[in-house]
Amino acid sequence: MTEDEISKIIVDCALKVHRTLGPGLLESSYEECLFYELKKRNLKVEKQKALPLIYE
Repeated sequence: MTEDEISKIIVDCALKVHRTLGPGLLESSYEECLFYELKKRNLKVEKQKALPLIYE
């Protein structure tokens, strides 16, 4: 699968979640639904992955 194909799936899923839930909910609600939609499309996804951060 190309990066463009993956990007299209992500955008399609994000739009579906937004259209279904509408505006005004907590970010965690959208995150959980987007995670569900991406898993339905057989993408390997992880939530809230810890990343190293260097500040100042």
